[in-house]
Amino acid sequence: QVQLVTSGGGLVQAGGSLRLSCAASGSIININHFNWYRQAPGKEREWVAAVTSGGADFSDSVKGRFALSRDNTKVYLQMNNLKPEDTGVYFCQIPGQAWGQGTQVTVSS
Repeated sequence: QVQLVTSGGGLVQAGGSLRLSCAASGSIININHFNWYRQAPGKEREWVAAVTSGGADFSDSVKGRFALSRDNTKVYLQMNNLKPEDTGVYFCQIPGQAWGQGTQVTVSS
């Protein structure tokens, strides 16, 4: 069984930056795909970004502002030029295996 621990959230002003981390542990065999999702208050969870062996992909709402990097069993979501609409709880996920516990990101205007 794989466990994911998400960290790095916080409160930041619009235009600022945060870096989220997702650390995997447990029965790790070969993790080739990490997703990041977020959920704003009163809204459904939405996909934000993914990193696979083939590269990274981003939703249109964050493309050009967010970046992904990976270090073995850790994945980092670098969020730049943050906007109030980026506020929400951010989750990492390994499809079919695990979800992280989520970390709160709040962007003030």
